[in-house]
Amino acid sequence: MPAATQTRSPVSALKSKIRAYWSLIKSLQTGLLLMTGLAGYLSAHAAIQWQDFLQMIPSLFLAISGSTILNMWWDRDIDAKMKRTHMRPTPAGQVLSTEVLWLGLVVSVIGVGWALLVNLFYGAVVFAGLFFDVVVYSIWLKRRTCWSIVWGGVSGAMPILSGRVLAVGRIDPIGILLASAILFWIPTHTLTFSLKFFDDYKAAGVPTFPSTYGTEFTRLTIATSSIIAALAMSIASIWIGVAEGILALIIVLSAVLLFLAATVLFRPSDKTNLRLYKYASVYMLCTMLLIIPYRL
Repeated sequence: MPAATQTRSPVSALKSKIRAYWSLIKSLQTGLLLMTGLAGYLSAHAAIQWQDFLQMIPSLFLAISGSTILNMWWDRDIDAKMKRTHMRPTPAGQVLSTEVLWLGLVVSVIGVGWALLVNLFYGAVVFAGLFFDVVVYSIWLKRRTCWSIVWGGVSGAMPILSGRVLAVGRIDPIGILLASAILFWIPTHTLTFSLKFFDDYKAAGVPTFPSTYGTEFTRLTIATSSIIAALAMSIASIWIGVAEGILALIIVLSAVLLFLAATVLFRPSDKTNLRLYKYASVYMLCTMLLIIPYRL
């Protein structure tokens, strides 16, 4: 075969590299977290400050993306041992680990620095989210204890809290409720994942609730966290003052979440675990979208 046909063109190589870099930010996860930040801002009764709001979007996106890239860099050895993740760009050799590290650092610094320039309090919450995610959750606790997911949940709650803080200028009860909804939603999302990929996590040596406490306790934790998440979201929606029709939809969505969590608890199977895992993301996205129209 001629050498020319074996070598990719520079354009093709560049496109491949860009796709690899893009996959490092886990765009669906990042997009969902960014949506919570927007919902947090728009949940406030204060008039929209468009200069702040339009700067919040890219600064929060970059901060979330940067923390995700840094996590992908730190977890590259774990990812290489897991069937689910061994083809990610870093363990698969599509990008160099040093490239991923520097990209994560640069994107994180730009995102957090931009956030601090927009508003110091908002920027501090954004930085807290990145710190809890990268340093506390990934570097310090993930390989030591299954309770690391609590701090992962705290970091996941920071985008919605940061949006609310930027809008009202303080941490208020509604912001705490919205953050709590995310905090307790995350176990519903991640623990079903740890049940499904039990062998993967075991092979990588990552402690999980199923490997530490067993599947029954894990399912009970999922059900409990689902109840708390649904209650927090419903109470926050009432406190925000959403229209009755929107509130009814949020309650219905919450009821479905609770039903699926109960199914996982009392009629466990791989199928029910997967259903709850998928619905948990749909639930959070829909509730965020239902809060937003009220402000617009």
